[in-house]
Amino acid sequence: MTEMRSARVEAARSALSRGDLGATHRFATTLLSENPKDAEAHFLLGVAESSTGRIRSGIRHIDRAVRLDPQGEYCANLAKLFTMVRQDGDAASMLQAAEQALPGDALSRDTMGCVYARLGNHAAALVHFSEAVRLEPGHAGYRYNQATTLNFLGRTEEAEAALEALIALSPEDARAHHLLAGLRRQNPECNHIGRLAEIRGLARKPRDRLLLGYALAKELEDVGQLDEALDTLCCVNAEHRRTLPYAFERDAASFDAIEAAWPLPKPVGEAATDSPIFVVGMPRTGTTLVDRILSSHPAVESAGELQAMPLAVKKAAGTRTPTVLDPDTIAAAAGSDMAEIGRDFLQRANHHRRNPSLRFTDKFPGNFQYLGFIARALPASRIICLRRHPMDTVLSNFRNLFAVTSRYYDYSYDLLDIAAYYMRFDRLMALWREALADRLIEVRYEDLIADQEGETRRILAHCGLDWDERCLSFHTNSAPVSTPSAAQVRQPIYASSVARWKRHGEVLEPVRRIFENAGIAID
Repeated sequence: MTEMRSARVEAARSALSRGDLGATHRFATTLLSENPKDAEAHFLLGVAESSTGRIRSGIRHIDRAVRLDPQGEYCANLAKLFTMVRQDGDAASMLQAAEQALPGDALSRDTMGCVYARLGNHAAALVHFSEAVRLEPGHAGYRYNQATTLNFLGRTEEAEAALEALIALSPEDARAHHLLAGLRRQNPECNHIGRLAEIRGLARKPRDRLLLGYALAKELEDVGQLDEALDTLCCVNAEHRRTLPYAFERDAASFDAIEAAWPLPKPVGEAATDSPIFVVGMPRTGTTLVDRILSSHPAVESAGELQAMPLAVKKAAGTRTPTVLDPDTIAAAAGSDMAEIGRDFLQRANHHRRNPSLRFTDKFPGNFQYLGFIARALPASRIICLRRHPMDTVLSNFRNLFAVTSRYYDYSYDLLDIAAYYMRFDRLMALWREALADRLIEVRYEDLIADQEGETRRILAHCGLDWDERCLSFHTNSAPVSTPSAAQVRQPIYASSVARWKRHGEVLEPVRRIFENAGIAID
């Protein structure tokens, strides 16, 4: 029986490595029919179930495997599944268990790294990504995760070396080329423009063409070829936009629902007294900069860009719609207990904090859509909204490649879509400005650049924080940065991004006319 079991386990593992989930499922089911307490069979069945989209079933089986045999591989995979259903606390507990019985295979160590990264602990993630690379140096995915984390931690030279090693191994790896282009500002003597143009000319997969196109446009701009950079970007974005089933009306419906739901009810239960700081605004308008300024204060830590509020609102709504934010979810959540939303938010946020004695920031820009819920659910919180010149806001959103798989950013591939989105953002902020009064301050990016100390003092005072000189040296802050602004916020404040739109006045003329007709000031 032992030999027969070993043969079936080996066959199931082999099938799993080939991606034959059906065979894996059959072998694991047979093993369980012979012994319902076979930990390996539960694990293999859980992997097969979760890999075909049945995440909850996968969790049940792998949890059973862990209870029967708490080995590291099982714990690492269960932690990954917990993050997929947003149970970050359970994921963190499983990571601790995996650390007590470290797996010896590269995949499990990479999995642990991914979960740590998801929880915002990039230093811990790097340990496991590096071990995965050591165990399987020929695996491009492990090398990419290692390089990404080195970048988040500000170890730019090491990240660059890791990416060049990856590209030597896999010359057409579009993700590696895109990340490499963004590590630093390129110059005419040292860049990758020729290589990028050649590889993109050979690329056929739409996602590869998108990543390589953004990388090429970025490096062209770095070396001063501004018109060529924007022309490249226009072609790249137009190509990708044609593949998206997006219409601005989808986002407009959510804005309508947010406005219609206000005023939200006051909390039924006792509201939380915690005072987190929310840094919100359109993306690429200085939110990361302000977050770094705040987290340079000894009384504040950054929890990063959390999904905690969107998920708390979604849970309160109880809707099963495919998107986190939509009109049905907003309407349903508007009738729930705001105090419970606040407690849920804090519980989710706690898994991303390192020092519970400090106040913390949540710098998810899209929280501007949730300010009504934030105001009611967390009455002691403070809110800072970044504003940037409308034309620069449009251009910066157009120039940045956000999470490609996220439907939230579908508006960002077309200049007129971004303009339409900005106008509704502007209108919604007018509502919050009136409704939230002194809970909210708006900070103009241009003012922060022109008067760093004055605006920093204003921000700290709004948050009830004493003045601290370290906030002026935010660029020396060693905390990880996991946003597209990682390279910029490790430099002192610079003004080269102000009024960037004027260099491309002809291309942006349709946007200017739209704003002018809508009464949005440009000059």
